Amino acid sequence: MSKALIVYSSRTGQTKNIAELIAEGLRLSAIDVAIKDVTEIKREDELADYDLYVFGSSTYHGAMMDRMKSFLFLAERAELHGKPGGSFGSFGWSGEAAERIYDTMKNIYGMDMVSTPLMLKTGAVGGGIKVAHDYGRELAAKIA
Repeated sequence: MSKALIVYSSRTGQTKNIAELIAEGLRLSAIDVAIKDVTEIKREDELADYDLYVFGSSTYHGAMMDRMKSFLFLAERAELHGKPGGSFGSFGWSGEAAERIYDTMKNIYGMDMVSTPLMLKTGAVGGGIKVAHDYGRELAAKIA
């Protein structure tokens, strides 16, 4: 069974909720999923042995959470080149975090990314649950 790792940094819990919804979409596609708060990962070798990587952060004052920035520097040493991936984030007024994470994964790490990052205000309104589940399915298709 293929394995996916979702790493998130959440300020109010919305990004964590979106991570869980993406994981449900992946699980519906028979993917084994590990979800981790960014603070749980201390070394780049903890990113080994996954088939798919999904990183997300809330946007706060136009930027991703500092914890996610630190994590991205750690992940740069994890040899993720060519691996499938995606990014996501929650936001209030803007959604720069998901886009910046996506660009880092694609252009710095050289990952094989899905078409776009997922940006949601919340997973609970405006069809957010379905959108997040569909994003999980799109990610799963990268490793099917």
